[in-house]
Amino acid sequence: MTSRVPITRSKPAPDGVDANTPNAARMYDYWLGGKDNFAADREAAEKVMAISSTPGVVRDVRAHRDFLGRAVRFLARQGVDQYLDIGTGLPTQDNVHQVAHRVVPDARVVYVDYDPVVCAHGRALLAVDERVRFVQGDLRRPREILEHPEVTRTLDFSRPVAVLLTGVLHHLTDEDRPYEAVALIADALAPGSHIVVSQVSSEPGPDRIARAADVFEEATARLVPRSRAEILRFFDGFELLEPGLVNVPAWRPVDPRDAVDAHIYATLAGVGRKPAA
Repeated sequence: MTSRVPITRSKPAPDGVDANTPNAARMYDYWLGGKDNFAADREAAEKVMAISSTPGVVRDVRAHRDFLGRAVRFLARQGVDQYLDIGTGLPTQDNVHQVAHRVVPDARVVYVDYDPVVCAHGRALLAVDERVRFVQGDLRRPREILEHPEVTRTLDFSRPVAVLLTGVLHHLTDEDRPYEAVALIADALAPGSHIVVSQVSSEPGPDRIARAADVFEEATARLVPRSRAEILRFFDGFELLEPGLVNVPAWRPVDPRDAVDAHIYATLAGVGRKPAA
């Protein structure tokens, strides 16, 4: 049986927004129970849900969101007070700055997404004070992100920064040069900085993952699952923190029972720290 999410009613599409092509960010919004999605998004999301076996894409996506919260909370408790969230998607509950500010009230957060509609939502809902900014940028052009005036004005790259790459790398094809993009960002980071990575793996149920990827061929972003070894490459130059690269529920769970059957989840995740030169 597939997981179900509430059926939502969405507003008419704003001018200039293609409501007929499934949008990856709006599909995730639907899986998370949001209302910022259209019929085409829901139809594509339901197709992926029909393909999914236990635990299903909805449970996987929500576990992934929980991982992001745990990772930010962990980093904030280590004193990290700067965050660059690339490929953030539509705002939801417990966004990065909200989690970080509970531990480090002065933490500064820049959200980045390539989708102009996502950015419009983000600026309206998240960019509420000088500590939080939302800019348009594309991971395929990382230098433009690092040199964006709002990024350089908000973040000090001479000090540690946590770069969040959660749920974005599996939307980049090999032709998009994702390893080069991550390496360029890594080079710009001070020692003591961190990267947080999550990526859909090709290994648990490869046939099912391949069928889900076929659905994304009709969407605004493709789904590119990778092997464990390929995902580990994103951490080149970083010290992978315990418990290493694991299925999302198994990364420092609040309750160990949450990690039961973690191996059946499709997403692998980890946190790396840039060592001193």
